[in-house]
Amino acid sequence: MCYALLAAIVMLQGGGAFAAEPIVGRASDTVVIHGARIRLFGIDAPESAQVCEDAAGKEYRCGQVAALALSDRIGEAPISCEPRDTDRYGRTVVVCRKGAEDLNAWMVAQGHAVAFRRYSSDYAGQEAQARAAKRGIWAGTFEDPAGWRRTRRGGAAARIADEPTPAGSNASMTCTIKGNISAKGDRIYHLPGTSAYTRTVIDERAGERMFCTEDEAKAAGWRAPRG
Repeated sequence: MCYALLAAIVMLQGGGAFAAEPIVGRASDTVVIHGARIRLFGIDAPESAQVCEDAAGKEYRCGQVAALALSDRIGEAPISCEPRDTDRYGRTVVVCRKGAEDLNAWMVAQGHAVAFRRYSSDYAGQEAQARAAKRGIWAGTFEDPAGWRRTRRGGAAARIADEPTPAGSNASMTCTIKGNISAKGDRIYHLPGTSAYTRTVIDERAGERMFCTEDEAKAAGWRAPRG
């Protein structure tokens, strides 16, 4: 998740321990309550230093735009964050709401973040809507935030540090299904052992990605090969 987002929602009550009850607070530029860092569940936004291109090909700080969008959406309203898990680094993984609105879902639906399928497919539908409507980062071109971290922060070791596996989840499983986009724009997934699997190379910058299950790929708009 983009660390710039922590300028809008950074700290939660109760330290790093998992809390069963919702945590309620008022967000300004930063929420600081007893110094526990959080992660927003199921989404991944561009990093603060990450640069994307808009529809005209002009570069802009998409991570900074995402953080400001979330901060503006919250404003001075109280928010409630529901803990879902605690990751291996003690960070509380949460779904935050402003009233009845799921802020995690709003970020993805507005194109300020992508669904973090390595951990959950809960927001795959919002991502598909944002992509179809060309909202936010989908209006132009961007590098998948996880891919950006891998190439800018030292490869696999940095990826593990940035994307810790939530305790008790299946996020540590290896996702081996390749989601490819054909020259005609068809989104096709390839299972290990199938004829096209070995020669299929995933380009995250083009919107291609890996999936953990067929259901996840189908929910994101990919289909099996025909014939």
